[in-house]
Amino acid sequence: MEHEFQSSKPIYLQIADRVYYRLIRSELSPGDKLPSVREMALQMKVNPNTIQRTYSEMERLGIVETKRGQGTFISERPDLKAELKDRLTKDVFKRFIQEMAELGLSAQEMLDGIKQYAEEANDES
Repeated sequence: MEHEFQSSKPIYLQIADRVYYRLIRSELSPGDKLPSVREMALQMKVNPNTIQRTYSEMERLGIVETKRGQGTFISERPDLKAELKDRLTKDVFKRFIQEMAELGLSAQEMLDGIKQYAEEANDES
């Protein structure tokens, strides 16, 4: 599986986002064990130090827990998925609004565009 990374965001954060999306989509569940640092580095085709930084950041945020000698596990906090979904949704909207504002669109034009494209996407489904 080929993993492409954007140059505008650090790779370790992009890898963390991929874990978050998998959790939100229920591909990962609270309590699941993540691959070892070396395994994940091989999967992502990055240096193990990058994965160590990813895991450290996720642990700092309370997303994962490292159990000595056992590995890294998704936190079992009951609010974890909702919290991640809310945070990622805000991030997506913030980037969208910034890019549309750079194109000179007003808030109303953005809303009209979202409505139009959502309707078109529903028609294609």
